[in-house]
Amino acid sequence: HLFSSSESSNMVDAAVLEKLESGYAKLAASDSKSLLKKYLTKEIFDNLKTKKTSFGSTLLDVIQSGLENHDSGVGIYAPDAEAYTLFSDLFDPIIEDYHGGFKKTDKHPPKEWGDVDTLGNLDPNGEFIISTRVRCGRSLEGYPFNPCLTEAQYKEMEDKVSKTLSGLEGELKGKFHPLTGMDKTTQQQLIDDHFLFKEGDRFLQAANACRYWPSGRGIYHNDNKTFLVWCNEEDHLRIISMQPGGDLGQVYRRLVTAVNDIEKRIPFSHHDRLGFLTFCPSNLGTTVRASVHIKVPKLAANRSKLEEVAGKFNLQVRGTRGEHTEAEGGVYDISNKRRMGLTEYDAVKEMNDGIAELIKIESSL
Repeated sequence: HLFSSSESSNMVDAAVLEKLESGYAKLAASDSKSLLKKYLTKEIFDNLKTKKTSFGSTLLDVIQSGLENHDSGVGIYAPDAEAYTLFSDLFDPIIEDYHGGFKKTDKHPPKEWGDVDTLGNLDPNGEFIISTRVRCGRSLEGYPFNPCLTEAQYKEMEDKVSKTLSGLEGELKGKFHPLTGMDKTTQQQLIDDHFLFKEGDRFLQAANACRYWPSGRGIYHNDNKTFLVWCNEEDHLRIISMQPGGDLGQVYRRLVTAVNDIEKRIPFSHHDRLGFLTFCPSNLGTTVRASVHIKVPKLAANRSKLEEVAGKFNLQVRGTRGEHTEAEGGVYDISNKRRMGLTEYDAVKEMNDGIAELIKIESSL
């Protein structure tokens, strides 16, 4: 009876604190290379462990994935948009590290897709690039992120999104497929197209990003299969433009048209300093990831050499099927690493220029 009910609901409960303390001790003793381990000092930990957002999110919701998976690269997620502010002592240094020096005094620039006609085909003879893809993430204003969403909210969001996308026209016209009740034929087709997303990996599971699966999850794609929207996978929306070959200009223009169109109908969650807000701090700002599947056998004969060269151009190298995978048949997934503190156009241009250089080096070897 010492606390009024509102105060007690504001207290972080004992079981959560217990989990935090034991998880923190294990992480501190581990040889984890995660950004979480690097920046979660005892002082910051003690300062944040009793805080709670208005959605009821605690530090445990933020760091649980990194506590359970010591092999995480980043190790933290934002359970709701407020978390970026309330737990900023931890988010800010991690954001600065991941996004190449985006300091807590820095401000992400306003959205700027730039002159879309200045980008062209990176590989006109089709020698190196197998496919090109540009994606961005968006969150619907007024809804928290995965760990806080109710099943009803998942369904409500899916409904809004499918209604909105059914209004798309021209090249973007297509069909929305809910994961719930999906028939085997559709499912197999989407798997063959590499469109279907699976329930989250252990990193997302640990972050409580997969609750009520597959409620509220769905996939939209256009008839040409060059435009795709994932609804309620890791983020509320992943908007994706892609096609075989190296024509980055075409891929980029399609994405810009789509995002501008969707934005007229659905308000997105945006932060003055951090840009567009999403679930993972690696995906803030522009949230834009422009990538190619590329064969550079000479450069890739030595993966650490490839990574070193790529790093010079702020590019990130992944295996063929994305994060935590190997390269199949010498095909790498290479993308821009920086998404914050620069415009959408500059993020994509950075990938464009870097890939052009890699191709030049490969050709000279």
